[in-house]
Order: sequence, then structure tokens, then C-alpha cells
Amino acid sequence: MSKGNFPIDKFQKIQTPFYYYDMELLDKTLTTVKEETAKYGFTEHYAIKANANPTLLKHIASYGFGADCVSGGEVKAALEAGFDPAKIVFAGVGKADWEIETALDGGIFCFNVESVPEAEIINAIAGAKGKKACVEIRVNPNVDAHTHAKITTGLSENKFGINLSQLPMVIGKIESLENLELIGLHFHIGSQITDMHVFEALCTKVNEIVEELASAGRTFSNLNFGGGLGIDYQDPDKHSIPQFKEYFKVFNDNVKRSANVKLHFELGRAIVAQCGTLISKVLYIKEGEVKKFAILDAGFTELIRPAMYDAYHSIENITSNDAEDVYDVVGPICESSDVFAKERKLNKAKRGDLFALRSAGAYGEVMASQYNLRTLPKAYFSNNQNSI
Repeated sequence: MSKGNFPIDKFQKIQTPFYYYDMELLDKTLTTVKEETAKYGFTEHYAIKANANPTLLKHIASYGFGADCVSGGEVKAALEAGFDPAKIVFAGVGKADWEIETALDGGIFCFNVESVPEAEIINAIAGAKGKKACVEIRVNPNVDAHTHAKITTGLSENKFGINLSQLPMVIGKIESLENLELIGLHFHIGSQITDMHVFEALCTKVNEIVEELASAGRTFSNLNFGGGLGIDYQDPDKHSIPQFKEYFKVFNDNVKRSANVKLHFELGRAIVAQCGTLISKVLYIKEGEVKKFAILDAGFTELIRPAMYDAYHSIENITSNDAEDVYDVVGPICESSDVFAKERKLNKAKRGDLFALRSAGAYGEVMASQYNLRTLPKAYFSNNQNSI
């Protein structure tokens, strides 16, 4: 989706800031994932935490994706959007009782369990309902994802999952709980991973874990490798579709498994990031002694990733073809961290110009807040509800 493909005339009639979703690109992305997973018989679950917009959820569900949820609210949203309960998984270190009850009542596929106390509570609640809950154990394989510290999840010092030294004990405990059925292992080492060697290392480690457990007589029918596949934030037009082909091939080529073992994946960012763009208007151009500031009407209340992770997003002035100038692109929020980019070359900007903050479909709208009593951004779609 290049600069020329935005319906700029229509954008200028809409109150900014807002999110715009290229549904044609989303369709192409979803089709690619389905084609690649079908080659190997893999099961794909969409990670709802990346973007929970109801229109997008219904669209993704229509492709037959499962759902990866990390809260009771996400379980409810998945069920309401039409995701098959038999393909919904529920992870998270702090599942409240009502969330567990919601998932059990909804008939989800399984819980990804992250501690013994959690397993005991799921067992008790399932027993009270006369049900048996399927669970997978989330394991910390201690594989370094080589990504940002705040989105690394598979190391032994992270809050997530069970460390390898504790795994035999936890397996034994869960097997002793009569209202739980242990069906698999779950792994997720982090996000925004673009080096396929990291996933190869994960496969090698998982093979070792599975083989060691098999030697002790414990086998599993499901292996869930989470997500983590990254996207190209630098050049979203050149790489609008992530490396799905290479990603799934790594697991097919490297995971040792028998025919009855199913592999699951929980992709979020890779599905929705590139189809979403935050559109914002220039309020002021402020010239200091050293810098020029392009002050937008969007801030970290609409897109928090740069403030939270120092994340890079490609930014375009889509209403100017003038020669380039250099700006710090900032928002209106009363915090010094409300900065989208520093010293960014952009077409010369003026009040009223529209800026497009690209690759914002993941962890953008879903993390928006009303800090400073801001209004939550609306969403528009290229060929769907609220279309423009």
C-alpha cells in the first residue's frame, strides 16, 4: 500500500486521528497463511491481543483460523466473532476465576497453563462444573529470541511459563488432577523475530525436551509453538507479506514428530500489522533553534509502541510532494515520551497535512487509551463496514 494508494480525498473529510485497514492486503495475508499451513497440516490460531477490532476478528474467523486468547474478554470476543470454540486456546499467567469459567462454558480447545496453582484452580472450577479441561503446559525453553527485552518471553527469568528444571514435577502434578487432561506443550519465545535461525534453535530445543520426556514414558499429541514472526517496519511496501513460507518450512523441516502429533501456531502481528495505518493530521510546525517539530493530532494514546518500545514506524506525509525536510514527529500528549520519530526525513510539512504511520495494524488500535481524556480513534476499512 504505497502513498498513491491511500484515498486521500476521502481521508480529508474524516476526523483525525483514525485507523485505516487495507482489507485487500489482509485477505492476501490470510490466504498466504492458509496455503502455507495446509502444506504441512499445521493449525493456525490468530493472536487476538494484536488487534481485537470486531470487524477484523469476524473477517479472520471467516477464514477458519483458530484464536489465541490471553484474557476472558478475548475469549468472549473470539466466540462472538465466530471462531470455532474447538480451535480457541487460552494463555496467560493470571487467569481469574471468571475468565476460567467463561472459557469452560464456551467449550474452548485448551488452556495453556503457566503454574501449578493455576492448574489446581482450573481443576477445581472444572470439577465444580462437572467438566474436564484440556490443558497444555507452557514451557520456557530458554531460547534467546534476540529481540527487544520487553517482548522476549522464553527465557528462564521471564514471568511466563514453566522452567525446564520444574517440568517433570509440573507434569506429574497435572496428571494427578482428575479434572484436567494434559494434551500438549506450549512454547512462545518472543515477538518481532525475523531471523529464521532463532526458530531453528527453538525446534532443536523442543526436540530435546520431547525426546527426554518420551524416554520417561510421557508423550503428547499437540505441540504449540506460539508466534513471534516479525514484519518489515522499515519498508512495508516492499515486504507487505511476512516470511510465512520460510517460517512454516523451518518447523516442518526441523521438528521431529510422529504422524499423530499436531503442530499449532499463534500468529498475531504477522497477520494484521501491515494492513493497518494510523492517519493523523499536522496541527503545527514548530521551529526551534536546532529542530523542527511536526506536531500531530495523534499521540501515544493512539499508537504507544514508539514510546513503550522505542519502536520504528515508517511515516509518510501523504498530502505533500514538496522537497524533504527533517522533523521530530511528536504528538500532543503531556508527556516527553510522546514522540513517534526523531530527525525523520519527510516531504515538507504544513498545518493540515495528513501523515500516515505505517505498519500499525498490530498493537496500535488495541492498545489505544483515553489518557488526557482523549477520544479513542475510530476505524475505517477499504472494503468493509465503515468503508470509505
